Amino acid sequence: MQIAALGILLLYVTTTAHALHPIVIKGHKMFDSVTKNQFFIKGVSVAYQPRGETSPNEKHAIADPLTDASACARDASLMQKLGMNVVRVYEVDPTKNHDQCMKSFADAGIYLLLDIATPKFSINRKTPEYGTRLYEAYRKTVDAFSHYDNMLAYIAGNEVTNDKTNTLASAYVKAAIRDVKKFIKSTKKRYIPVGYASNDDEYIRDAIKDYFVCGEEDEHADFFGVNMYEWCGDSTFQKSGYADRTKEFEKYNKPVFLSEYGCNLVTPRPFGEVEALYGPDMTDVWSGGVVYEWTQENNNYGLVKLANGKAELLEDYSNLQKALAKVSPKGINMDAFNDQRSTPKCPEQTENWKASTKLPPTPSDGACSCMRDTLSCTASDQISNSSSGNNTVLGDQIDMLCGMVSCNDISGDAEKGNYGAFSFCQPADKLSWLYNMYIDKNKDGKCDFQGNAMVSTPKRKDVQTCADIQASMDTTEDGASGDDGASGAAMMLQPTITSFISWPFLTYLAIVLTARQ
Repeated sequence: MQIAALGILLLYVTTTAHALHPIVIKGHKMFDSVTKNQFFIKGVSVAYQPRGETSPNEKHAIADPLTDASACARDASLMQKLGMNVVRVYEVDPTKNHDQCMKSFADAGIYLLLDIATPKFSINRKTPEYGTRLYEAYRKTVDAFSHYDNMLAYIAGNEVTNDKTNTLASAYVKAAIRDVKKFIKSTKKRYIPVGYASNDDEYIRDAIKDYFVCGEEDEHADFFGVNMYEWCGDSTFQKSGYADRTKEFEKYNKPVFLSEYGCNLVTPRPFGEVEALYGPDMTDVWSGGVVYEWTQENNNYGLVKLANGKAELLEDYSNLQKALAKVSPKGINMDAFNDQRSTPKCPEQTENWKASTKLPPTPSDGACSCMRDTLSCTASDQISNSSSGNNTVLGDQIDMLCGMVSCNDISGDAEKGNYGAFSFCQPADKLSWLYNMYIDKNKDGKCDFQGNAMVSTPKRKDVQTCADIQASMDTTEDGASGDDGASGAAMMLQPTITSFISWPFLTYLAIVLTARQ
């Protein structure tokens, strides 16, 4: 019995030895929830393929760097020697296993900052929509990673709005942040923050930083990242623009950090900004930053060069290592920190900023299913929601019918803040709605549309109640537990069993059990 107990104890020890403390947010700073020390991000991004550089045949391919166990073990060790505590990953495949990679980074004391969008599932800045399939994809990624101790935070959008011509997309991203936050609070034992990463466009930088943290608290981004490349070569805090950006965020109510930095107009990069970022000029405002990027690609931002499974350290790696070794950011203890800042006013709609503060509704599969059940003319099997050639037919059919009947119920206007009751449904469902509306309007019409439509038998008649069906908060993973009744704030600070068991106690217990054999 004692041997069995010792075995269980040793198993517990080996599986929890490298568990990292949850990082929590209080006010505009991040903290280690156990030591209560302020947490500063010292991160590097991992793409293994420059963002946006996919071939036509790989448009929706996912470059998931967290599935290669040997590569993760190699990189985690090198990042640890570099002085990193965070790795930012731009996309993952939630259907894959990530245990070994996450363990390698945890063993190296490195947290994961994860973008939840992928090339296939993301909000298009030119034609923004936020539907049931996208919401489900985001939930699957959250389900796949929320149980890891070294999961730091999720980024729900990266430079989706990147200039004044596409600000409407931000309404859809902010709605996604709202819903992912609610999903985590409802289904996870530990709350993990959700935020946004913006570019540094001069025309929208002020509006966008306030937009994502204004309004109702449950709509706020938990943090705000800035991809900033203003400091090039041997610049200074004042000349680079860092001083101006720091001034703009000095009263910000959420944590802000550089979600990307490392200008390469001068190479090798000297990384002089590191001293400023982790020094007294910036640490009261900024929570650190993420260097772009780990591997050398065609864009010439790499710290290491990969060849035949091995990593060659480049001069940028050495320069960054030296720069990080010289800094030791001074923070504040969480218990002593009580600076609670006011929420900024939402930006006014102007020529440069058009997004409404009224956000799209939470996508609900139940509402869409209910709507379908009320229709007598629906899209046929000839129509597909896939990304194949049928999608062109589907889009053409919707465009044609929107010239014949009203599309208000299936479309959204993020400038006016008007969103149809079924604006989040899948394209085939929207087309079914339009087919049915056309037949209702034209009683002599035939439900065929060149084979794209078919007659259906309605299962219900209460279409007015369909829009009231709320989105399910069920987890997408098997066997996961639902909401235990704890609030999000409580879950953020809820300690795990490892918080109460010390190594001296474990050692003592092991000795006692061994002696009693």
